Amino acid sequence: MTKIGILTGGGDCPGLNAVIRAVVKTAENEYGWEVLGIEDGYDGLFDASKVRRLTALDVRGILPRGGTILGTANRGNPFARKIERDGQTVIYDASQEALGRIEELDLAALIVVGGDGTLRSAYELYQLGAPIVGVPKTIDNDIAATDVTFGFDTALVAASEAVDKLHTTAESHHRVMVVEVMGRTAGWIALHAGISGGADVVVIPEISFDIRKICAKIEHRCAHGLKFSIIVVAEGASPIGGEPVYISRGDVIHQARLGGMAAQIAEQITQSCGLETRVTVLGHVQRGGSPTPFDRIIGSRFGEAAVHAAASGALGRMMALHGTKIEHVTLAEAVGEIKLVPPDGQLVRTARSLGISLG
Repeated sequence: MTKIGILTGGGDCPGLNAVIRAVVKTAENEYGWEVLGIEDGYDGLFDASKVRRLTALDVRGILPRGGTILGTANRGNPFARKIERDGQTVIYDASQEALGRIEELDLAALIVVGGDGTLRSAYELYQLGAPIVGVPKTIDNDIAATDVTFGFDTALVAASEAVDKLHTTAESHHRVMVVEVMGRTAGWIALHAGISGGADVVVIPEISFDIRKICAKIEHRCAHGLKFSIIVVAEGASPIGGEPVYISRGDVIHQARLGGMAAQIAEQITQSCGLETRVTVLGHVQRGGSPTPFDRIIGSRFGEAAVHAAASGALGRMMALHGTKIEHVTLAEAVGEIKLVPPDGQLVRTARSLGISLG
């Protein structure tokens, strides 16, 4: 009997349970392996009570559920672990402890499901000798070396439906509706939602915007009798010569929190154009809910492929979708850079050809 582990780290997203289910079923059905579920991301490695065996019975009925039955922690980093010691907060490198726990659990492989930060830590653990297999997860779709990550499609559906619904009220009240979606450094959700929802302006991190161009687009519409507009803004967007709006800057443990750019743009539109504006911030609505069929399928395929990769000894690899095929790439390739929207790429060209202003 071989034993493997699985953990889910970083922000949650729809499709995580599909991966967990596929890992457990494939390990049991194909190899007769035991699967240990590690709760709350890397944090679970340091707490014996957060490690439990997963069987086919444990994963029954979880395919359509959002979130993750194992829990997650987007601040769990074994190389910068935060603890309380002698009444003081201490941050220290616990990577050797993590390696020791993986050995203690007798894991032939640890399947790490996460985004850029989680997979970067996985790669560093692999360099120290941990038997890691990675699975890409993020609604932002910004992990390199894979065409798409699971979770993105579900988030896109949520954002597109919101844009659709705002169209009717915007037209009825002759308002400018500004929708803020997730996207720290990559504008995949904003651009896809803008195209699919028929937005008039899309603002993404990869293309700094000029508020005058946004106002010119709105005024042009008004001059032609269209007294409403829809603007989709990625939270990490910034004006030319400026920077994104932060709720908090973050530190070695906490990631910086973005938010407020949509409100800033709306206020400038009101001042410059004299039009009534309203702001809708979708926030974590994009992360929640039942995964779409696409995310269930791709999550299942990633999970199944990860187990086969572990069986073949393909450690230090990440599962990736290339066209219609699931293949695996090195973790080094996966975390080497963030996948951004190409400013001169086909998707941006399509948006511009459709009359969408990118500021």
